[in-house]
Amino acid sequence: MSTMTRLAAVRWGIIGVGDVTERKSGPGLQRAERSELVAVMRRDGAQAADFARRHGVPRWYDDADDLIADPEVDAVYIATPPDSHRDYTLRAAAAGKAVYVEKPMARTAAECEEMIDACERAGVPLFVAYYRRAMPRFLTVKQLLDDGAIGAPRAVSVRTQSQPGMWDPTHLPWRVQPELSGGGLFVDLGSHTLDLLDFLLGPIGAVSGAASNQGGHYPAEDIVSATFVFVSGVQGVGLWSFDAAEKRDEVEIVGTTGTLRFSSFGTEPLVLRTADGERLIDAPYPEVVQQPLIQAVVDELTWRGNSPSTGESALRTARFVDTVLAGYRAEHGITF
Repeated sequence: MSTMTRLAAVRWGIIGVGDVTERKSGPGLQRAERSELVAVMRRDGAQAADFARRHGVPRWYDDADDLIADPEVDAVYIATPPDSHRDYTLRAAAAGKAVYVEKPMARTAAECEEMIDACERAGVPLFVAYYRRAMPRFLTVKQLLDDGAIGAPRAVSVRTQSQPGMWDPTHLPWRVQPELSGGGLFVDLGSHTLDLLDFLLGPIGAVSGAASNQGGHYPAEDIVSATFVFVSGVQGVGLWSFDAAEKRDEVEIVGTTGTLRFSSFGTEPLVLRTADGERLIDAPYPEVVQQPLIQAVVDELTWRGNSPSTGESALRTARFVDTVLAGYRAEHGITF
């Protein structure tokens, strides 16, 4: 439980102003009520200064410790690759700053546990940017399930696939370098859907799966299959393939009186099928996708509400990922 003093408003500092902060999150910190972005940091000072100039941020740093020590920063948003999430979280927590960290929360569940423990010891809250938990699109899905639109949920299937990225093997993105990300696109993209299912259907109690690299385009896994059972008894299957000809993004929840199908990453309508026929339900994305979750985080820090995404909820997704990737990591000598 956080022991932080109630804030009238939240003054944010960002560690790592890369692509995700340009449109998905940075503007949300500025547009949310009772929220202000006051400082940014990037190791390349010129790029930090450029971001601050373009976004109207008053201060910039090229050293994370300087931003964390800034007395006008109440909360730190960590938007770096996952290999540094634990370190920056521990440093921010030690300084008494609330922490909002990008997903995946860290490379392993063990790192996540260290982050949670550090924040608990420091009496500061820890939030994770699994922003689908607060997006109106997926709140619509949850409301349909809670209202019994498909009866009692019985099963869920996930299918995510795409063609391999055409990257220079000597300059691979961090998302497919396990030492930086914890895995491949399954970790980067699949974790979003897994966390969403945790939000929609409750915690997963049992997991089994397998991972391998079929295409050889990068060192991380490029295909994962899994079966899982929720504590509620709902059963699930998933396939994540990133060396496929056809792009797919489908989640289908099967109930006793109907089915609900939607995508995790697209904006097309939800599809509800019951004995009454098929119904399409518009559920677009907000302009700034993280803004609803950022508002929920600000609401919690100002004692006006609660965030649906925390370190504890994100830890459950990290444990799922660890279980499914354990064999692949052992086979390929991937350690952290």
